[in-house]
Amino acid sequence: MKGSSVQGIEQFIRDYPEMSIAPSHGSVTVLRGVFSFIARSNGGIEISDSYHLHIVVPTAFPREIPKVTEVGRKIPRDGNHHVNKDDNTLCLGSPIRLLKLVSEKPNLIGFTERCLVPYLYAISYKLQNEAGFPFGELAHGGQGVVDDYLNLFGLSSQEQVILTLESLGRKRRIANKGLCPCGCGRRLGICKFNRKLSEYRSLASRSWFRSHGKEIELQLMSRYGMKYLQNRHKYARSVSHGSVSYPDKL
Repeated sequence: MKGSSVQGIEQFIRDYPEMSIAPSHGSVTVLRGVFSFIARSNGGIEISDSYHLHIVVPTAFPREIPKVTEVGRKIPRDGNHHVNKDDNTLCLGSPIRLLKLVSEKPNLIGFTERCLVPYLYAISYKLQNEAGFPFGELAHGGQGVVDDYLNLFGLSSQEQVILTLESLGRKRRIANKGLCPCGCGRRLGICKFNRKLSEYRSLASRSWFRSHGKEIELQLMSRYGMKYLQNRHKYARSVSHGSVSYPDKL
């Protein structure tokens, strides 16, 4: 996927003329330049600002989210502005929520309007007003992602979140035979939560959901150690016996 084969790239270049297609290796598309925007939140102030960005659009887009790096170092790398420490890409939000947002307008303009500009608006608001983020913020790392998924899926525990990602990583007919991640004690196939999962199965591949679930679980284990494993085993036993017992808070 290069250049014109990226859906919405022509309009993106027209809307943001200081951005241009840059040379790249492989099949990804790279956009680089000054990204200038004007935005206003509901009931909030209007902000006009610009950032030097490097955007890598993957071949699987829109089923995989572009990676954005702010190369001008205008955004502080201090752990308080949602910049990933490992590669300096911007943490635009939890992966599944971003995929859901892009699926509603599956092109580069949809990604820009629904994922990128809201993040940059929040950053500019924080920097210009020396205040907190106007829309609130998630915790850093795996815990923040889990917290957002609790809200997204309407769940009650991080163990349910991991089980939900595992279900999304299985073939539908196999997942439907297992216990529902929601903790009702019934098979997923006969629980109304199955309809909720159906909304998300098309957003990414089963292998992506499996990998994502393992990544989050490793982060939780790294943070909480044996306590996390004990809670997961406690929850799994309670569900299998038909009496859900929510684990201790970590």
